[in-house]
Amino acid sequence: MLVLSRQRDESIIIGDNIVITIVDIRGDKVRLGIQAPTEIPVHRQEVYDAIQRENAMKESEAHRPSAKSPSKNASE
Repeated sequence: MLVLSRQRDESIIIGDNIVITIVDIRGDKVRLGIQAPTEIPVHRQEVYDAIQRENAMKESEAHRPSAKSPSKNASE
């Protein structure tokens, strides 16, 4: 992990098209501004984890064999 020190209004550049700027620092909280192309998703870690869990559940449901519908009695 790369660890950098930045002050308010200073930025970090990732690649050619992602800019992370320190917007505000209050106590133990830091506010970040993130500029990234719209095709690059940006999420907080807890939101990302929830999305991953939801996708994994959908994936496992898609691979689960479906219950067979009850067949009709031949004498009916």
